[in-house]
Amino acid sequence: MGKLVSISDGTVSAAVDPMGAQLMSLSLGGGEYLWQGDERWWSRRAPVLFPIVGCLRNDHAQSAQGEVSLKRHGIARLYEHRVVEQGPARVTFELCSTDETRAAYPFDFRLNMSYEVADGRLTQTYAVTNTGNVPLPFTLGGHPAFNVPVPGGEGEGFSDYELVFPEPWTADVPTIDEAGLHDFSRMHRLFEGSDRLPLSHELIDRLLTVVFVDVPGRSVKLLGTKSGHGVELDFEGFGYLGVWTASADAPFVAIEPWVGCATAYDESDVFEEKRGTITLEPGERCERSFSMRPF
Repeated sequence: MGKLVSISDGTVSAAVDPMGAQLMSLSLGGGEYLWQGDERWWSRRAPVLFPIVGCLRNDHAQSAQGEVSLKRHGIARLYEHRVVEQGPARVTFELCSTDETRAAYPFDFRLNMSYEVADGRLTQTYAVTNTGNVPLPFTLGGHPAFNVPVPGGEGEGFSDYELVFPEPWTADVPTIDEAGLHDFSRMHRLFEGSDRLPLSHELIDRLLTVVFVDVPGRSVKLLGTKSGHGVELDFEGFGYLGVWTASADAPFVAIEPWVGCATAYDESDVFEEKRGTITLEPGERCERSFSMRPF
């Protein structure tokens, strides 16, 4: 862990580690909402996922520029990100392609990660620029994990929490195998005509990760049903939402907005053909943001 960069709007405070540009703290009124990492369950807190989400089949794919060889969730989390802008309530980091990154992912890119707190909300923004001379394919996502119980919910257990959506809907989620590959031909119906899903270690353990597709309103709340405290996430521009925890007694849940997802059974191993892939022409830039509001 490097020297953390702290930001605050006077209500919500956050801290980010330049190593991986990883969010390390999200607090409200001195109460810590973000999982603080523990080797017994999971040592990370909120890694940045780029240029893939999840895994490739056998960690490999073929692209127009040659072989792509990436472990789960890609490379952004593995490198130091340079601080290029910093203020009391905002910080921006930068990671650029190198010979080392090109050996795994044969493309040139610039990734700017920005964190900003305002009006009681933390917004995390991904800005990707194609710095090369060929099209740049990628996906990206977030992986913030939250303490369960959250501050103010002392005495609540994991099963006292639920995911609350903006409106009733029907949620069908893909089967996931032990290698992390998704099978969209075998869907599980979690609920029908409802706006909430009670958290369950058993459910997440059985499905390995719950992967929602096209969440209505691109919004969800993690809510303590007894305390009324939790976290609200808004993720316009992210077509998938992963929900995961490490084991049957882990005191956290990760709520993960994704642009893409892991390789699926019905996909080839052509990198450019993965679900959710964004492709930028040389010189083009795109942004995706999601926000977290502790309450």
